[in-house]
Amino acid sequence: MRLLALRRTMFVSLLCTTSLQPALAQEDRDAVEQENDGIIVVTAQRREEASVDVPISITLLDNKRLDAAGVRELSDIAKLTPSLRFDSQGPAVQPTIRGVGTAITTSGGGPNVGIYVDGFFQSNTYVSDFDLLKVDNIQVLKGPQGTLFGRNTTGGAILVTTAEPSFETAAEVKAGYGRYNAVTLQAYGTTGLSDTIAMDIEGQFRRGDGYFTDLASGDNEIGNFQNWSVRTGIKAELSDAVSILLRYTHTESRDPTTQLVNAFVDQTGEAGFLSQVSAAGQAIYGANSSQGLPLVYYFAPQGSFATKPGETMLNPPQSFRTNSDTAQITLSADLGFAELTSYSQYRDDQSPYFGDLDATALPFFNIFVGVDDETWSQEFLLNSKPGGRLQWTAGLNYFRIRDTWDVDASFGLAPFFDFGGSSTTTTSYAAFLDVTYELTDRLFLTAGGRYSHDIVDDSYFTANPFTTSYIGPNGETVPFTGAPGTRIPVDKLKNDSFTPRAVIRFKPDDESSLYASYTRGYKAGILNVGGLSQQPVEPEEIDAFELGYKYAGSRLSVDLAGFFYDYKNLQVSSFQNGAAQIRNAATSEIYGLEGQVQFRATDAFNIFAGASWTHARYKSFTNAPFYSFCDPAAAALTPLWCVPQSLGGFGPGALVQTTTDASGFKMQRAPEFTGNLGASYAVDLGDSGGLTFSGNLYYTSSFFFDPEQQFRQKGYELLSLRAEWKDATDRFSVSVFGDNVTNSSYQSQVLFNTLGIGSVWASPGTWGISAGFKY
Repeated sequence: MRLLALRRTMFVSLLCTTSLQPALAQEDRDAVEQENDGIIVVTAQRREEASVDVPISITLLDNKRLDAAGVRELSDIAKLTPSLRFDSQGPAVQPTIRGVGTAITTSGGGPNVGIYVDGFFQSNTYVSDFDLLKVDNIQVLKGPQGTLFGRNTTGGAILVTTAEPSFETAAEVKAGYGRYNAVTLQAYGTTGLSDTIAMDIEGQFRRGDGYFTDLASGDNEIGNFQNWSVRTGIKAELSDAVSILLRYTHTESRDPTTQLVNAFVDQTGEAGFLSQVSAAGQAIYGANSSQGLPLVYYFAPQGSFATKPGETMLNPPQSFRTNSDTAQITLSADLGFAELTSYSQYRDDQSPYFGDLDATALPFFNIFVGVDDETWSQEFLLNSKPGGRLQWTAGLNYFRIRDTWDVDASFGLAPFFDFGGSSTTTTSYAAFLDVTYELTDRLFLTAGGRYSHDIVDDSYFTANPFTTSYIGPNGETVPFTGAPGTRIPVDKLKNDSFTPRAVIRFKPDDESSLYASYTRGYKAGILNVGGLSQQPVEPEEIDAFELGYKYAGSRLSVDLAGFFYDYKNLQVSSFQNGAAQIRNAATSEIYGLEGQVQFRATDAFNIFAGASWTHARYKSFTNAPFYSFCDPAAAALTPLWCVPQSLGGFGPGALVQTTTDASGFKMQRAPEFTGNLGASYAVDLGDSGGLTFSGNLYYTSSFFFDPEQQFRQKGYELLSLRAEWKDATDRFSVSVFGDNVTNSSYQSQVLFNTLGIGSVWASPGTWGISAGFKY
């Protein structure tokens, strides 16, 4: 009842986020605010505009909001953003906005929500959740962004803007210590090397013991993690009209958290793991419902698995590491009639991991996956000069990623051996144009479109020692009699798409705006090489309609939106014996309401909050994957058959995959309600400096991790609190903080597989202290 009342209060209030500025130096941003009386400037349409004039639902986050909510990694912004979830499938981080996301993990899979850092697309989902470095602001764009951002933005886009080198010398150092021996160190410095050249450098280090305990050994540091990164940049003003920014970043991390699973327990019985088993089979199990049962090997003895938050019991090793190098060049030029920006990027990402797929200490199946990515991208962006009745943005985009997976396996604790692998090379070419015309002083019309040509080539999967057949190009079964390690090629896949956009916007006055928009999103077809298949998976398409209202006054800002999505050919994945199986769900329908408000009650007291209600359902999905205990009474070779141990199976008690009709079911990772409520209050202490008290409360209703409504996460709330003192010079600061201070227990992911259903529990409450110095 308490959470129900909280939900109702937060939804009625319809309050949310904050004000921030675009990717400018701090002194420039301050000048923009002063000159424009606090007008919030965003870059959601690939050019700088007042947020109130941008017909897109946007959540904007500045440093104060990020600090108040304890945001350290990108995924933490979900606590501040209605409709946004950051879920994972193993170590693959996959954002979902308004129910649009993906759980696919395969070579060439790609995200549905694009993440852009300083204008550069970050494609590898295994490195999508990163520690934030000297962030100026984060903008979360909701709804398909297919015209301006392209093929990976059917759900929306997340734009992270970091600080650029400054010609004024400045430095900043932060250090923190928290629960579980968590240590954080961060240092940043920037200076001008001459009148035309500036540079900056930043280093960050974070480590901790983690919050897990291995029940087998008693090791309470099994979740020990360590991340570090260094970034440097040089900015050169080549002339009054041309500047260039060179940026290099190196990041390494070691964090096994996503692999420390325990057994998922069917608390309500809705997982239905015995619902398809015959009465004779239920008699052998001694149960007719899976309620209260751990969903791993049925006859796994007590003491061979863990179920409680923070506990694990697995066969080692469990690990996840990343090693990334990124080189970027941003060139800006004033051409007189327009402004040109060139984005050039090369990335090399290595992200290997070890996992125990059966979620028990029984010696069944351990896996190693080595994910190796190389990314090249080039974009040219041309923007009209501000001030005219006609504003436009045009661009050309080239993107290429080689995504190679090496897979090893271990059965019965034997040494790891080659278990196959796969590789794809995805290349995308695109051209786009977006035009806004001021029909009258109050009426604006926007039209745009993007043409994309996508190619998946040089693709293959590798046979493992158990491969006897694979799926051919037309879905047929192809016998295989070759040797393990044989590379089986997959035909080239080509897709062409056109993603239009149309908006009409009316400004009743200078402080408000009404808009109606239509946008199309597109996710290119992919190859199911991780499922030993030559058959392509069809592209996704989404048609989105939105009505919105924005108001930006001197003390009050309001954003309201209603939306409707027609979603076709969803790419849905399941996992069987460690292999990804990908299929298209026919159609889905999504609609909802969303609101955000910020109120500056006084110069010292700010209130901000937001809420979203989303109705997301599969309209037609007749072949959804369904997990079950096998049926000891089922006939041989039928879907529920318990494969005998003599034939390489686990016999009765094993997990199998069948299908079900999921039409009308809730879409995965799509809670109906999300909301947040926050505030900050500043106290002036005169010569002793000042205190700022801030906090953020986030709530989500229940949702399912899967499309067949078997694995539910109940609703939960997260409360973050912070108190910070700054001296009168604003150079020294000390803060104390608490995250998840109500100690909510909830699962951050559920890994469903025919070897066992594993869950990872999120961190319990943490607290700490930090200190900083600025020069």
